[in-house]
Amino acid sequence: MKVNILLSTYNGEQFLAEQIKSIQAQTFTGWQLYIRDDGSVDKTPEIIHSFVAEDERIHFINATNRENYGVIKNFFTLLKYQSADFYFFSDQDDIWLEHKLELCLDRIQRERQDQPLLVYTDLTVVDQDLTVINESMVRTQSHHANTQLVEEITENTVTGGTALINHSLAEQWTSYEGLLMHDWYLALIAAAMGKLIYIDEPTELYRQHDANVLGARTWSKRMKNWLAPHKLIAKYWWLIQSSQQQASALLSLELPSEHRELVEAFVMIMDQPLLKRLAMLNKYGLRKNRAFHTLVFKTLIITKFGYRRK
Repeated sequence: MKVNILLSTYNGEQFLAEQIKSIQAQTFTGWQLYIRDDGSVDKTPEIIHSFVAEDERIHFINATNRENYGVIKNFFTLLKYQSADFYFFSDQDDIWLEHKLELCLDRIQRERQDQPLLVYTDLTVVDQDLTVINESMVRTQSHHANTQLVEEITENTVTGGTALINHSLAEQWTSYEGLLMHDWYLALIAAAMGKLIYIDEPTELYRQHDANVLGARTWSKRMKNWLAPHKLIAKYWWLIQSSQQQASALLSLELPSEHRELVEAFVMIMDQPLLKRLAMLNKYGLRKNRAFHTLVFKTLIITKFGYRRK
């Protein structure tokens, strides 16, 4: 069994060593770690080189040409660099709990491997000093974890740093253009063509700090949105339209007919007259995970308030 861990780095000198050490401390040891740096200007490359020198399982795939790709293309490049049976995705500033690999590999191997599979877990949210902020990121942010396409198509609950995919899913990812995030798109493929599987247990400490590119929702972030409602509406529309664009990429795949119908409905709903939009919302059960967000989501689609066609 070949297991690849894919780590994308960018100016991560503050916490990178801790994350790599947490990978080295895993109870499952038969892994290979592939790192691609996305043009760091701090000491991140030097840190990577030091670990490569001491552990033959760690590989720096672009030590001499560190062109900036952006996070999605960076992970796509890592995934296609070396094939494996299973692939884990790693962020540069978290801490993996020592049983993470073992737990997730045990779960994914219970399934048929000729179908796309993604296994993911909960996270414990911590500050930069590892003090716990929230025991469960999934429950705090999304109320519940998604396992069905109708849930995941409008709202992502998969955090890439907890994700494990099999080779069947890796083969289905053929382009990084037009995607919101790699973890969300891979979860959509799994839900549409195979299985999206959730383990209700934290397997990492998800660190929140000032340099996070992406992070957990906080009350301060929410308050900034509510103090500028016009910006909040614009943000909702950006998310709806961007998730529609991302979902449209699924239509090039060989989807089961019922899932293709759902994806087409979501992608094209804003092109329909009012009564048809109402009917489609009801027929396909398009929604968000929390009642308030579902209310906003449906209200915007029904009224087209603030809608601007891309």
